[in-house]
Amino acid sequence: MALDGIFLSLVKKRLVSVLADARVDKIYQPSKDEIVINFRTTEGSHRVLFNVNASQARVHETFCEIDNPLTPPMFCMLLRKRLSSSRLTNIRQDGYERILYFDFDTVNEMGDPVKLTLISEIMGRHSNLILTDETGRIIDSIKRVGQDMSSVRPVLPGLTYSAVVREKRLSVFDFDKEELFACLQNNNSKDLSKTLLHTFEGISAVMAREAVFYCARTDTVTFEELTDDQKDRLCFFFQNTADTVKAGKNKLVVLKNRENQLKDFCFIDILQYGNLMVRKEFDDVCELLDYFYSERDRLSRTKQRAEDLFRLLVRTSERITRRISNQMTELKDCDRQDDYKKIGDLIISNIYMINKGDGEVMLTDYTVEEMPKVKVRLDKRLTPQQNAQRYYSEYKKCDTARKMLTRLIKEGEDELRYIDSVFDALTRAVTEQDIMALREELCEQGYLRSQKGKTKPLKALPPIRFRTSGGFDVLVGRNNRQNDKLTLKDSDKSDIWFHTKDIPGSHIILKTSGRIPDDRDMIEAACIAAYHSKAKGSSSVPVDLTEVKNVKKPGGAKPGMVIFTNNKTLYVTPDEEVTERLRVK
Repeated sequence: MALDGIFLSLVKKRLVSVLADARVDKIYQPSKDEIVINFRTTEGSHRVLFNVNASQARVHETFCEIDNPLTPPMFCMLLRKRLSSSRLTNIRQDGYERILYFDFDTVNEMGDPVKLTLISEIMGRHSNLILTDETGRIIDSIKRVGQDMSSVRPVLPGLTYSAVVREKRLSVFDFDKEELFACLQNNNSKDLSKTLLHTFEGISAVMAREAVFYCARTDTVTFEELTDDQKDRLCFFFQNTADTVKAGKNKLVVLKNRENQLKDFCFIDILQYGNLMVRKEFDDVCELLDYFYSERDRLSRTKQRAEDLFRLLVRTSERITRRISNQMTELKDCDRQDDYKKIGDLIISNIYMINKGDGEVMLTDYTVEEMPKVKVRLDKRLTPQQNAQRYYSEYKKCDTARKMLTRLIKEGEDELRYIDSVFDALTRAVTEQDIMALREELCEQGYLRSQKGKTKPLKALPPIRFRTSGGFDVLVGRNNRQNDKLTLKDSDKSDIWFHTKDIPGSHIILKTSGRIPDDRDMIEAACIAAYHSKAKGSSSVPVDLTEVKNVKKPGGAKPGMVIFTNNKTLYVTPDEEVTERLRVK
């Protein structure tokens, strides 16, 4: 996992600095796998989150607001009883194992001073949070491990706590070049990154791969395949990393792909992915962990809450696409309409040559200078005049079908654009109110059945607000209904409207208030528009802009669908850091 022993040592260093002589103020348990302890210091309060979930195990200071359940679980009540008002005296780590020991001075029920230790084990599915007394006896743990679950290391009240056996590995901060090469030489693994992972203590897989990439510029190589120069580069990588971490000059980065999905984090710069990943830097390890896991949790929760809407929109989009495809095929068949009319004309102009009962006939085409002979198929049961009328009828059918199909295809394409816009808004939904607003919109448009008897919907959130460097307010619609209200009702005619060109996204309004924005304000507003669109992860995104007075809504158009004139186009690249800097909190 990315939260390796070295990264955890940086978390420990940070916690030691902010929790000096801290006392426990509050303890609560938001979920079965989480404990939050609020520490009080002379400088203020600090919340520390302990998480033992297999995929999210971590410990760090958190800056997010976390709900405190009305009914505390048993382990939470135990911690409140034993640790309330206690003083944090030390935070320890055994080497670079993923375990932190929080030592507390407190008093027992008799008023006698005692020492307790809260042990945070960050070990994937074996993660745990254990409270022990000064003799090492387990008082309780957030996850009890019985003999049936682990005969080697049970974790139950009353048992003596046994620390995880520390494997003998090299330290990044103190190793010998010859000793490293000997360890790598003796390992038979065909993957050098995996060999490094088992050779060094406290490094993650992403760091091991970065070391291989640094020395060999590839991810599939063995130690034996390295040249002497590459081996020296490998050794230098770890020595330089150790010196950088010791000096406190290391980079804290989070990796995201172009679809804005969080992938990994590390305490060094990661270059192995090239342009496939976007790097976001942080100044504080706790801020990084708080951002990475809270953002990933938010995206996961939103996806779960809106999963039925995602399925509905995908099915609807596929259905509309199939319908348009079938209509396009039918429209292509209508290309013969002029041929039907021409054949009818040929029959009339050569009617004296045709007899009833003829199955086919060669007729002269007088419309062409060379007057060639054309073979025409006839219905033997019909007279020549009736055969001509049959072809004229086919011509009229094709003409009517062409007009109807053209209209239906346009309506289908408009509907598909609308579904894409709802899908885009759903991917950017942050709160339950955002999702409920989209549900109501889909109900109004007939894509969902309205849920009768349900509770009153939550109050709609206001548009997202930003402020440019020049002091101009920028408003962003959260969904199509809000886009319409923001553009057509709440904006002045002199305000400037932004929207990504032919790409689903939010309506953006730059409030001018009688002033003239400069180029920097316009570019920043365009960047905000590009960021709040389907092209969020792209570069050089085209953004149309015009005054609000030039934006109109056609009669019968779906929510969010408008037409506009007198527009200009700016090409910008969305930047999350710039956008967040301009956001009005």
